[in-house]
Amino acid sequence: MSIFSGKKIILGVTGSIAAYKAADLASKLTQAGANVDVILTLAAENFVTPLTFQSVTGRRAYTDKDLWGNEAHVLHVGLGKNTNLLLIAPCTADTIAKLAHGIADNLLTVTALAATCPIVVAPAMDGGMFDAPATQENIATLSRRGVTIIGPAEGHLASGLSGKGRLIEPSDILGHTRKALGKNGSLAGKKLVITAGGTQEAIDPVRVITNHSSGKQGYALAQAALDAGAEVCLITTPTGLIPPIGAQVIKVKSAQDMLDAVMNENADALIMAAAAADFRPKYTARDKMKKRDGIPQIELEAAPDILKTVSSSQLSTKRFKVMVGFAAESRDLLDNAAEKLKSKGLDFIAANDISAKDAGFEVETNRVTLLFANGAREILPLMSKAEVAEKIIEHTSKLLE
Repeated sequence: MSIFSGKKIILGVTGSIAAYKAADLASKLTQAGANVDVILTLAAENFVTPLTFQSVTGRRAYTDKDLWGNEAHVLHVGLGKNTNLLLIAPCTADTIAKLAHGIADNLLTVTALAATCPIVVAPAMDGGMFDAPATQENIATLSRRGVTIIGPAEGHLASGLSGKGRLIEPSDILGHTRKALGKNGSLAGKKLVITAGGTQEAIDPVRVITNHSSGKQGYALAQAALDAGAEVCLITTPTGLIPPIGAQVIKVKSAQDMLDAVMNENADALIMAAAAADFRPKYTARDKMKKRDGIPQIELEAAPDILKTVSSSQLSTKRFKVMVGFAAESRDLLDNAAEKLKSKGLDFIAANDISAKDAGFEVETNRVTLLFANGAREILPLMSKAEVAEKIIEHTSKLLE
């Protein structure tokens, strides 16, 4: 998660039963590469201890006692200096009210008042408290000032009641944090359409023709684009993956569905990472085919060529300023990729050998060669799909400049 690498994040923890989740969040942020300084309010110390956070971050955790120590006159300024993000999770109704009204009576709120970095707040409280007009007005005030409010979620509450007030899960907070950190990235103000997964061509109501694509590379591209500040439209076939926080998700099944979705979008760039079918059944059976009827003879026809269709439409309407494709090949990799680059009118293409066991479909790594319309080539070593995605997004960003 390179967007977190070396970033300084202040994690504020307030007096909510959900404070135990903050320890997991601090651990996840640290594992992602961030330097996490934790500030606990006095109430938070009744639920978790500073030692808990020091153990998972490897850094000092601060409390209100530190506000009155030898560093007191500059501590809040020092904590806020060169900080990339202030994240308060969980954030109680009391702390939300203090932030909204500029009340700085503890180390966390005085640090928040002095901070010049983006602030993200994840509320956690009983449903009635969250719905109270005073809380809603305070949240609206913070939102108007540019504070990002994430959650809360619906569910069982500490009071035994059920409603909106639960702290959202640490993994979701992590996604929102990534989005906040990447807000002013190289693709800020740009929109990217990214396709992912293997299309499904129906044989009957039960069976489909598909391929081994997991969608992992496409989802990694969507996350990398969000990290760079882009608005992302992810057009995806059914996968077992969780879409990245912040992406607009359009779910499709067939190549025709995907083509229709792509043609309905206008954006700065299209990255066609999906493994779209080349062939589909000419006829789809209305009812499920039965074994007792014998082995069916399935006649195939060409599926719509998404990139070729989009490329042709570019002549009349410049739907996408930059177009990027993928060539998944089992032989003559670079020759086939170069032909596809030219015939589809792409700006560049990522060629990968699907016969390799450690790259291509279903695995976590990929080994690709980037071929550009100007004749340049870049050979990437074996990388995680996240790293490959960052390289592709970097080149897309440069082309859009």
